[in-house]
Amino acid sequence: MKRTVDVNIPLGPIHPCFKEPARLKCETRGERVIGAEVELGYMKKGIERIMKGRPWQEVMFLAERVCGICSVIHNMVFIEAVERISGIDVPPRAAYLRVIANELDRMQSHMLANFSYCYTIEHETLAMYLLDIREQVMDELERLTGARVTCAYIVPGGVRCDISKEDIVTLSASLDKIEDDLHRYAKMFETGPMIALRSRGIGILTKEAAQEAHAVGPTARASGIAADRRTEHPTYQKLGFVPVVRYDCDNYARIMVRFDELSASIGLIRQCLAGLKPGIIRGGGKCTAGEIRYSGEAPRGELTYIITTDDFGRIQEIQIQTPSIMNVEACCHYMIIGVDSIADVTSTFVSADPCIACTER
Repeated sequence: MKRTVDVNIPLGPIHPCFKEPARLKCETRGERVIGAEVELGYMKKGIERIMKGRPWQEVMFLAERVCGICSVIHNMVFIEAVERISGIDVPPRAAYLRVIANELDRMQSHMLANFSYCYTIEHETLAMYLLDIREQVMDELERLTGARVTCAYIVPGGVRCDISKEDIVTLSASLDKIEDDLHRYAKMFETGPMIALRSRGIGILTKEAAQEAHAVGPTARASGIAADRRTEHPTYQKLGFVPVVRYDCDNYARIMVRFDELSASIGLIRQCLAGLKPGIIRGGGKCTAGEIRYSGEAPRGELTYIITTDDFGRIQEIQIQTPSIMNVEACCHYMIIGVDSIADVTSTFVSADPCIACTER
């Protein structure tokens, strides 16, 4: 049966609401969206090809350049994959410092995602508030690692530098202030009438659809799927980590999952600071030949590195599976189709927090 389409509307690849270039092609009948597809390929870097044949000392810097928004988790997953191939252990103090760096990076990524959503629905005040506290988190990340974006903090057998007693006091005080601000801003989002009108019941992704599309991260957890790779990580298991889950399945739920996870990250960092014992931050070890498939939980969902190394720790084969491609597919095939207004397409797309840099690595 022939489908009747009134207008084909292209959005992007350059759009003020998109953080990175991507093109959405929407089919509409009246104001209702009846079909959508995404067009990628505007910033392909070929970074996996560049990694082949290089030693891990060079590849660890390339790995964190796959994405400029969540660079710490790429650094962490690559190094932990190399450690498991080589049987290298990590001292307890370094394991906790890794979690602190990873959760600070998750916080700034989630704040940027929620900023983008608030900006898209034209709540610029809340958007600017979130961007302001993101800067405080970035300052703490810089204090811990020495850099704001590409930190190269995690190395085989530990971390590159320790945290001082003065920095622990400063980080604790900063977390107290950020937590107070977050509670206030989350309440503004939760109860704001304009926000509810533009978010509740929009971009529905049912649990069944999320499973069929293999959605991951906050996108899946907002649809009632309690999947989070941190539950399988030994350090997070010691901390008693439990995933955040919501069941509303709409744009509102995806943003609130990120707000809830910000509070969870603050709790994890406090646990790590309280559990830090004196000790070394880097043990010994040598990278050896082997093959592994290893996954971690990026801010957007499951991140997987498949690596083969030789006797000198050089990368023979590498494949990186990033979370956004599944979430973008879920967005185009389920979330956007059926929205009542073309005006809701951009906010629905942004609610999935697509990372095009990771996708087009």
